[in-house]
Amino acid sequence: MRWPLPALLAWGGAWALFTTLLQLGLPGIAALLLATAGGAACSLLGATWWRRGLIAAGFPLSLALSGTAALPAWAWLLPLALLLLVYPLNAWRDAPLFPTPVRALQGLAAAIPLPEGALVLDAGCGLGHGLQALRLAYPQARLHGLEWSWPLRAVCALRCPWARVRQGDIWRADWAPYALVYLFQRPESMARAFAKAQAQMQSGAWLVSLEFEVVGVVATGRLHAPDGRAVWLYRVPA
Repeated sequence: MRWPLPALLAWGGAWALFTTLLQLGLPGIAALLLATAGGAACSLLGATWWRRGLIAAGFPLSLALSGTAALPAWAWLLPLALLLLVYPLNAWRDAPLFPTPVRALQGLAAAIPLPEGALVLDAGCGLGHGLQALRLAYPQARLHGLEWSWPLRAVCALRCPWARVRQGDIWRADWAPYALVYLFQRPESMARAFAKAQAQMQSGAWLVSLEFEVVGVVATGRLHAPDGRAVWLYRVPA
C-alpha cells in the first residue's frame, strides 16, 4: 500500500479498538495497552524503520495530544515500554522487519545439499517467514531461529513450533555449530556477517543471504528467487 495509507489505516483501527474497548467497560489503561499493541502489530505494514515507528507510535501520541483519555501520567510509560519491546533500540542497526517470501529459497537444497539433521540458523528470524522458507528447502534439517525482540520471538515460536526459536543477539551468538546460516539483513551488515562466518563457522559451512551480497567477495554461487531477487551463497572459508 502506498504511504501514508498504512499509517492511516493503523491509526484509525487503533482508535476504533480503543473506543470499542472503553464502551465494553474495559479500564482505560487496559484499553490503551491493547490498542497500542494493535498499532504495533500493524506497524509491520511499514516499509522502513521510521515508517514502522511512526505507525506504532501514532495512536498513543495522538491520544495524548487529544486529551480524550484521563489517564495518570505514569500510564503513558506503558505504551513506550511496549513499543521498545517490539522494536528494541539496539536492534535498529540491523535489518528492518521484512518477511522472506515463502518460496524464495526453493532452489537452495539443490545448490547446497545438507545431510539429514544438519543445523540451520535463521539469524534475525522476525516472525518466522525465513524459517518457513528454510523448512520448504530442508524439511529434514534441524532449524533454529534467533531474534532480539521478545514479542517477535514469541510470535515466531508459535508460528514455527517445529523450530527452536530463541531470543538473543545474532552478533553475540556462536555460529560455529551451524552448517548453514541464513540472513535477510541489509547491505551495511553483510561485511560484518561474512567476517563472523569466517571467524566462527566450520570449514565447508555456508552463509546464505537474500538480496544483499558481500561487497568485494566473490560469491560461491547465486540463485534467483521467484520474484527476481538474488540469493547469494558463500562457502566458508571464502
